[in-house]
Amino acid sequence: MAEVKIKPLADRVLVKPAEAETKTAGGIIIPDTAKEKPQRGTVVAAGPGKKDEPITVKVGDTVLYGKYAGTEIQVDGVDYLIMRESDIFAIL
Repeated sequence: MAEVKIKPLADRVLVKPAEAETKTAGGIIIPDTAKEKPQRGTVVAAGPGKKDEPITVKVGDTVLYGKYAGTEIQVDGVDYLIMRESDIFAIL
């Protein structure tokens, strides 16, 4: 994984979303317009946390988050989400 030039502040985390599924379990190809937004991704960078609340996720963790969590950003042509750690439901 390449070094990212963004350092999140406080309790924010930078996540690279997993690729959306392109086929169903039965082999049907899903068109781009019907793909679900991914709800899992990999932590690429994490802030230091707040004074009384340290960050619990670390770079490389695969996490599960809400469907509409975070703000989409693009860095060097790669799509990421930046979100608060509280928007993350679980580490997988």
